[in-house]
Amino acid sequence: MARTLDLTALRSFVAIVDNGGVTRAATRLNLTQSAVSMQLKRLEATLGQPLFDRERKAMVPTVQGEMLLSYARRMLDLNDEVWARMTEQAYEGELTLGAPHDIVYPHIPDVLRRFTRDYPRVRITLHSSYTHELKEQFARGDVDVILTTETAPDPDAEILQESELVWIGAPSGTAWRQRPLPLAFETGCIFRPWVQKALDAADIPWVMAVDSFSIRTVDASISADIAVHAAISFTVQRRYEVIDHGGALPLLPPIKVAMYVAEGPANPLARKLAEVVREKWLDGGGSQDSLAMAAE
Repeated sequence: MARTLDLTALRSFVAIVDNGGVTRAATRLNLTQSAVSMQLKRLEATLGQPLFDRERKAMVPTVQGEMLLSYARRMLDLNDEVWARMTEQAYEGELTLGAPHDIVYPHIPDVLRRFTRDYPRVRITLHSSYTHELKEQFARGDVDVILTTETAPDPDAEILQESELVWIGAPSGTAWRQRPLPLAFETGCIFRPWVQKALDAADIPWVMAVDSFSIRTVDASISADIAVHAAISFTVQRRYEVIDHGGALPLLPPIKVAMYVAEGPANPLARKLAEVVREKWLDGGGSQDSLAMAAE
């Protein structure tokens, strides 16, 4: 006789894995902790398999749990896609999401995937540019939701994350030891004047060794150990390393990732997109490895 898996229980199982425990999963699903625990027990009883290793402190899936996780994600994605296409009639239109290129990974691909799945009748376009350009476009009404990297976002911005701005260079590189310090930055990079100001305040001479409109040129120069750069700590790619300068270089200001949502006719849709962005940032989806591989 054919048996049917409980999708609600599967959703709780996936939430436990993704959030690292029952308590966080319950909060994420807006359920009680006991309800999530009961669904997990029922799922394990149905399958006759332990899905988590109870002997370990963290909620680590067993081999059977890892196998189920792959199937569960696909089943839930298909369920949610069918549900959206069959029932979601209220939202149609077009949206533009803007983000600086250095924070596109690791979260934005998941944001686009999730939003497209949940709102299949909405066309969404990703636009990548510098923070100051994105804010100008937002003010003109050219984009609906933007993410920015700033030290002091506007009062109407929502702060999604605060991270360190760190010095980066080639693995085992020595360019950071040179004086004047060779820098590589795009012409419009918002980090550029902050780095220069920090160096001036520390009386460290510097030279703009690479001044380019292309991030690829900057990337190549850093990788070749011709110059150094600055990046938000969670975005540092595998082909670079955070420079362990031991105080030889000045500390850089912390950076806030902020979100701005447009008002106007498209606001209900823009708010829905903002919800997905907020959820992905709070979940902390993605890893350094996925970021590095995606950027290579």
